[in-house]
Amino acid sequence: MNSRPDLESAHIAATDTPAIAVATASAASALPVAAPKQTSIFAHARYVIAENPVTGIAFGLFHLIAVCAIFGPWIAPYDPLASNTMSALQAPSAQHWFGTDQLGRDILSRVIVAARLDMAIAVSSVALVFALGGLSGTAAGFFGGWTDRIVGRIADTIMAFPLFVLAMGIVAALGNTVTNIVIATAIINYPLYARVARAEANVRRDAGFVQAARLSGNGEFRIMMTQILPNIMPIMVVQMSLTMGYAILNAAGLSFIGLGVRPPTPEWGIMVAEGAGFIVSGEWWIAFFPGAALMLAVFCFNLLGDGLRDIVDPQRRT
Repeated sequence: MNSRPDLESAHIAATDTPAIAVATASAASALPVAAPKQTSIFAHARYVIAENPVTGIAFGLFHLIAVCAIFGPWIAPYDPLASNTMSALQAPSAQHWFGTDQLGRDILSRVIVAARLDMAIAVSSVALVFALGGLSGTAAGFFGGWTDRIVGRIADTIMAFPLFVLAMGIVAALGNTVTNIVIATAIINYPLYARVARAEANVRRDAGFVQAARLSGNGEFRIMMTQILPNIMPIMVVQMSLTMGYAILNAAGLSFIGLGVRPPTPEWGIMVAEGAGFIVSGEWWIAFFPGAALMLAVFCFNLLGDGLRDIVDPQRRT
């Protein structure tokens, strides 16, 4: 007699099971989901360097170059300008690790001290081109109109020339001083910064956070400086790292052809130019070690760009 009610109860429970499951899933989806925790930039930097050995090597080389640039005159074993004809053209030895040049100057000391001048040229030119190209490119992409046309025509005009030839012409016209080398290097790098900043600002000028800033009563210039520029800094930092190596290479190239820093100032390009004529006679070390330092510096900044991209991008710190 009681079997029929039991069967009806079992049928009702079976038919209600999908509805209960759906209700449970809906309730679970309605629960707040914890956002991924964002680590600090220093902890993320340690993770990136430990995870990628190539990035760690690049940062190690950068610290070595920075130490040579800051403390070079104090850690150099000899005076980089002191000549001694009695010890001229000596091969690398325990007394002179990199050998001596045609005037008896210690090449190791000159390579170490030259890092300060080359790094100063690179940092100054990159800071100048970021102030000019980065800001003007951001304004061109954000405002558009005549600002975009003027910045675009300036960049196109510079790109119409072979860049190293243009740098040669600027230095030859203004004079081969360190200041003019910095100006020439900044000018030839201007299109790179202007175009990258313009493209990034153009993508973000109608983003939601920009519209919210407008609704909050902020002016256009304030929005550009406080909303657009900080959001394009990750890609600009990578660009700055890449052009640091190119700036060192450009300064060395100008010095190699006689339009850069004047001797006897220690500079990698001058040292390679002075040692190039001695390679055929067997004194290879005069040009080899400054060239190796130049190669490692450019190699370091090229690899540094990839690591900085992973470190400064906030989307990668989750």
